Parts: sequence; C-alpha cells; structure tokens
Amino acid sequence: MKTSLVMTVLGNDRPGLVRSLADTVARHGGNWLESRMARLAGQFAGIVRIECPSDQADALIQVLQNGDASGLTILAVREEATEPLARRTLTVDVIGNDRPGIVRELTAAIANAGGNIEELTTGLESAPMSGQPMFRARGVLSIPENIESTALVAAIEGLGGDLTVDVAV
Repeated sequence: MKTSLVMTVLGNDRPGLVRSLADTVARHGGNWLESRMARLAGQFAGIVRIECPSDQADALIQVLQNGDASGLTILAVREEATEPLARRTLTVDVIGNDRPGIVRELTAAIANAGGNIEELTTGLESAPMSGQPMFRARGVLSIPENIESTALVAAIEGLGGDLTVDVAV
C-alpha cells in the first residue's frame, strides 16, 4: 500500500539541494510525483508531493524533519484526499498598479466570489512606458459549476479601475 505525503521545504539555496532531498526520498522507496520550487531572496522554497510505501512513511517523515536533509526545514503531512466538488477550472491573469495590500484584496475577492486558488504566482514588473512597478498575478482558480466566471472577473475588477483581468476557461 502507498501513502502520499505533501511537504514544504525551506532552506538556504545551494547547488545539489534538490538532489539531496530526492536522494532521501528514494532511499525510502519514495516516488516524486509533483513539485513547485523557487529561489526567493537567496532561500530555496518548495512544495513537493511524493508517494512512498506505507511502511516507510513514518521513517521518511522522521528523517526529513530531523535534519537528515542537509539543513532544510521540512514540514511533511499525509495527503488526505477527499471527493472533489463539481468545479470549473479557470486561468487568470491580473495586472495593475502595485499598492500595499493588493494580494490580500485579490485573494479576498476570489474567495468572496466562491473561487478557490489552486495555484498563484505574484510579482512586480516594470510598466512599459513609465517603468513604474506593476503588480501581476497569474493563477489557476476553481469555481463552483453554478457560478459564472463573469462574477469572478467583476469581483476582481471591483478592486479598482486600474486592474486588468483576463480569464480563460
């Protein structure tokens, strides 16, 4: 029998860091299923989902959380799959003037419209003509089947006239 684990991984970025983690997973019979990784301000940050034999899961979690993974801070939890509700998936691209609190406002608008963030990347880009910092968010959202995507767009656009929202089903 197999167990799925979802882990967050943080540590000082360096060459070979992911290899070290992958080696630890492999030594416990694990299979690396999916991941998202980034370097942020000199730190490595990752989210990883693995599958391993059930009789190895506790030992793997213990090794990962007790520092055998070369100085990484790791939180590992067992994945508890539930029956998904009927939802539609949308891709969203939002761009507008940067301001304090924009991520809080954006995520609140998404939640209030019934949306769930499946994946979200945010950052700053320079405006083409002025060079001013522009906020950009790209993500994958899901909404209940009975909610129109136009309601989600309206909720986001309601945050200010300077936001442009592009949604694809």
